[in-house]
Amino acid sequence: MALATLVSGKKHLPLKGSERWFLVQSQPRNELRAQMHLSMQGFRTYIPLILKTTQHARQFRTIRAPLFPRYLFIILDLGRDRWLSVRSTVGVASLFTCDDRPVAVPLGIVEALLERSNDATTAPCVDDGLKNGQAIRIISGAFAANVGILERLDENGRVQVLLDMMGGTVRVNIDRFRLAAAS
Repeated sequence: MALATLVSGKKHLPLKGSERWFLVQSQPRNELRAQMHLSMQGFRTYIPLILKTTQHARQFRTIRAPLFPRYLFIILDLGRDRWLSVRSTVGVASLFTCDDRPVAVPLGIVEALLERSNDATTAPCVDDGLKNGQAIRIISGAFAANVGILERLDENGRVQVLLDMMGGTVRVNIDRFRLAAAS
């Protein structure tokens, strides 16, 4: 299954009637397998993905990885859907429950994640509220984990960051989605 299939169904997945978002825990590294098998049963799911840089054998690769490893969201109507089948789906470890009833994700959380992603193939934007002169952390790419100063924002999603490297200040141009406010 292609990683571009973040959302099975429509992008915004509007909730109808008494439908709510619920949380499913997948088996390790089986989020996409769980999503595929849940989709084959007719369930609508969502896995928020981010771009993550990994290093192997001195090479950097940027991949799409789950924002919440081992977790995905599912739409259920507890009165209509056969939610007990979710727990025995291939790739699923458990459905979050309390007293043997699924616990709904508070309203607005999944919807906010969906709104922050431009379309079904982009990662949610986690950089809200960045300002010039602010300390930022680079979360992916070749400069991942570095902290710098945000020098310039532009309307195309590119930013210029000042990094202290090699005994001096270096200007780096990177995509805005690779940044988060430094804490």
